[in-house]
Amino acid sequence: MNIKEFDYILCIAKHQNITKAAQELYISQPTLSKYLQKLEHQLGCKLFGRVDNRYIPTHAGKRYLAYAKKMMALNQDWEKELKDITQCNEGELNIAFPLMRSSCMIPTILPAFYQKYPHIRINCLEETYAIQEKLLLDDQIDFAIFNESTPHPRLTYEPLGEEEIVLVVSPRHPFASMGIPGPDSPYPYIDLTLFASDNFILHFPEQTTGRIALDLFRKHKINPTVSLHTRNTQAAVLLVLQDLGVCFAPESYIKNMHFQTPPVCFSVGKPRICTTLSIACRKGSYMPLYALDFIKMVKKMMSR
Repeated sequence: MNIKEFDYILCIAKHQNITKAAQELYISQPTLSKYLQKLEHQLGCKLFGRVDNRYIPTHAGKRYLAYAKKMMALNQDWEKELKDITQCNEGELNIAFPLMRSSCMIPTILPAFYQKYPHIRINCLEETYAIQEKLLLDDQIDFAIFNESTPHPRLTYEPLGEEEIVLVVSPRHPFASMGIPGPDSPYPYIDLTLFASDNFILHFPEQTTGRIALDLFRKHKINPTVSLHTRNTQAAVLLVLQDLGVCFAPESYIKNMHFQTPPVCFSVGKPRICTTLSIACRKGSYMPLYALDFIKMVKKMMSR
């Protein structure tokens, strides 16, 4: 077994097609076909069956692919560690963020990061949480930053900090000045039931803020009028400022947006409604020094 062999077989499994796999690998289709035939002859078993011109892994093929993925991950860890040992000034960092989260974090962190690591390339993948988890398990990213979730046994988690989920209203809203100082929040507290007849602009239920909103409605026995569902927090807040409804948003999004006239933000929980931001990476995976420094910078940003 060697790395090239793993790469070839994984690519065939990815495309289920010899021609497409050969194109990605920059070799000819006959060369890849002969390579597969030779390997299957050496192993004494078929790795793929043919179904309507698709290459479908056999039982032996599935087991081979499982080990190939592990070996490729080990090789990636070795290459990262070797770069740390020999230079520590070039590399690549692949980070998955929830939709819109990178716009709040990256502009704040990157100036300091690039001052220390000017030759590290960063790839930001804005995904839903389910895709982040898939990317982690498929070894396609170094780590993911997202809100609290159900732990996965193959991942390790580290909390980065917490932030409040606030109710956002227009400064022209009739209740905009009705908040009172709360015991544990920098935002004035207001009773959410006052907004029972308002239009709400909500995140989708699979998003953290959308799920929290539904929990609050159940708790306060509110059957809201929802004028719009969106994954985009900035769009929701801008619509609020046009008096088209009210919305919920993580406080960091509001802090990192620029307004001519800012919205009014309320705390609606006692205690306040918070979500924990965490980083997740594969258990046992090697983390380059520049990745560890990036995480430290995120923690510093969250503490502010």
